This record gives sequence, C-alpha cells and structure tokens, in this order.
Amino acid sequence: MFGMRNAWQRKISAAVDELATADTLAFGGTGFAGTLLPVTEAYLRVEAALGEHPEEVREQIDRLLAKGSPAGRAYAATLLERVDPAAARAAWESLRDDPTEFTTFVGCVMGRSTLGDYATQRLAAA
Repeated sequence: MFGMRNAWQRKISAAVDELATADTLAFGGTGFAGTLLPVTEAYLRVEAALGEHPEEVREQIDRLLAKGSPAGRAYAATLLERVDPAAARAAWESLRDDPTEFTTFVGCVMGRSTLGDYATQRLAAA
C-alpha cells in the first residue's frame, strides 16, 4: 500500500513539475489533429488526482501557484476552481496585474495572452 501511494505521489509531482514550466495553456486537443500536448496531459492527471486525493494535491497546486511559470499559475488557479472557488477567485485576483505572456490554444487556434488579461477574463466569467 505504501509503495503504491509513493508511485501516485511521484506521478503527480512529475505532472505538477511539467505544469510549473509550462509556456502554453491548453485544456483540450490542439491543432487540426486535436493532439493533446504533454502539458495538457499533465493538467488532466493532476485534475483527476485532485478528486481522489484533494488534500495532498492541493498542497502541490498551492506550490504551483506560488512558483510556477505564468501558464503554470493559470493552470493552478483553474484547478483551484474545481475544489475551492473562493481560493480560485483570490488567485485570479492576485494574477490580474501580471504582464507576462504565454501561448494559449483553443482548439486549433493559437493565441497569446498576458496572465493578467487571462485572469481578468476568468474573473468576469466566474
């Protein structure tokens, strides 16, 4: 049992590390082929683990929010929306003035956004 737990924790740590260095925000398939980027797969792994192990994964998300790349912090705030809407809102509000940019994908459309603009959009949509 203990060994199994370590395995999933390592897997989630690796996924969070992937998100922490992300320069692209994509929640689904990208491009005409609908390919899942490694960072999207990592996000989906963390999202699934959040349902199974909320407390342990929450610590990882908080670390990602504090130390991640701009896209990584956007992933962290999005994950928080699933478990703690108030914390998610606070996270988005703290990111509203961040001028750093990252790449976004919505389907096959690639774009650029600043973290601040993205946070403002998420707050408006909430």
